[in-house]
Amino acid sequence: QLVESGGGSVQAGGSLRLSCAASGYTYSSGCMGWFRQAPGKEREGVATIDSYGVTNYADSVKGRFTISQDNARNTLDLEMRSLKPEDTAMYYCAAKGGGYCGTDSPEIFASWGQGTQVTVS
Repeated sequence: QLVESGGGSVQAGGSLRLSCAASGYTYSSGCMGWFRQAPGKEREGVATIDSYGVTNYADSVKGRFTISQDNARNTLDLEMRSLKPEDTAMYYCAAKGGGYCGTDSPEIFASWGQGTQVTVS
């Protein structure tokens, strides 16, 4: 089960930290990521991290967002800085087994959270 938290409303240039509590999932066996979907748009990848700690980011968030795993808390976090209005979307945490761990294939992720809204004005 994946449960996101930390969304909210923030002004442009501000920061937010999203967390995904992952129960029943072992980080060492696969890939996790953050995806987002704005109204009227397709779901897109934001950032992923594999079991080796290798990260991938969408070009639109490189240098502003940081994905990380906190094994002690069993959470997947997304630190977002310098937020822009175009970052406004529902953000989802997702997980899959081993194999490809890129941001460009949300369809291969098997488990999804319910999402947390991020609004940047």
